[in-house]
Amino acid sequence: MERFYMVHVPNSYKASTPMPVLFVLHGGGGDMEIQATEKYYKQISKSESEGFIAVFPNGSSQFKSGKFATWNAGNCCGKGRDNNIDDVGFIREVFKKVSGQLNVDSQKVFAAGMSNGGMMSYRLACEASDIFKAIAAVAGTDNTKDCSPKKPVSILHIHAKDDDHVQFNGGAGAEAFKDKSQVTEFVSVPKTIEKWVALESCEAKPHRILDKAGAYCDRYQCKAGAVQLCVTETGKHSWPGGAKPRAGLMGSSPSNAISANDVMWDFFKSL
Repeated sequence: MERFYMVHVPNSYKASTPMPVLFVLHGGGGDMEIQATEKYYKQISKSESEGFIAVFPNGSSQFKSGKFATWNAGNCCGKGRDNNIDDVGFIREVFKKVSGQLNVDSQKVFAAGMSNGGMMSYRLACEASDIFKAIAAVAGTDNTKDCSPKKPVSILHIHAKDDDHVQFNGGAGAEAFKDKSQVTEFVSVPKTIEKWVALESCEAKPHRILDKAGAYCDRYQCKAGAVQLCVTETGKHSWPGGAKPRAGLMGSSPSNAISANDVMWDFFKSL
C-alpha cells in the first residue's frame, strides 16, 4: 500500500542536537492535513515553542487523496479495522524514515491522538513500547484487542465528561458515526485508566495535581513513569484548547479550561 505522512521541523532544529519527536494521529474520518491545521490543533506553534519534530501520519483510506481515513486501533475503527491494516508496521516505518533523515532523540519519542487517533496511540503503547516513551490520548479510550508492552509506557488520557461520541462511561454516543458498524461499544475512561494502572504497576490512589473550574487532573505514580487522567466538564468530543474542524462530529466548542497541548508537554517533560 502507498501511505502518506507529513513532518514539521521547527526552526530551532540543529542537526548536531537530538530533538524529541511527537507523532500526532488524526481522528477517524480525518487526515494528516486536518491534524496539522494550526487553527484546529495548534501543533505547529507548539512544535516551535517546545522544540520538537511533529510527525503527522495519515490513516488508511479507500480514496487516493487519503481523505476520510481511519486507524486500525483494535476494535475500532472503520475500514482500517475491517481490512486489518498494519498501522503499527506503518508507523514503525515512518519512525525509521524520519530517524534516518533527522537527528531524533530516541529517548523522547511520543505519540498523541484525537479520538480514533487516541485509540491508535494506545495500540502503539501496547505494541511499540520499544519506540514510544509515552502517549497522550484525547477523547479516545483503549480499545485494543491484545496488550503486552515490553517496556513501561507512560499514559496521559484527556476526556470530556460530556463526550457524546466516545462516552466517558463507555459506549458509542448519539454523535458517533451513524453507521454503528464503523465504531464499537467503546471501553470507558475508568476501565482504560484501571487497565494501565495495573499494567504499569502504579500506586492504587492518584494525586490530584490540578483542580480548577471546568477541569481536574489526577496522576498515578508508577514503578516507571506515570498514568495521568485529565477531565473537562464540557467540550464533548473535542481537543481542549483547540477548535472544531467539523461541527457535526465535534459537537460543542472545545473546553478552554485546559489546553491539551500544554498538559501534554508538561506531562512528557515530567517523565
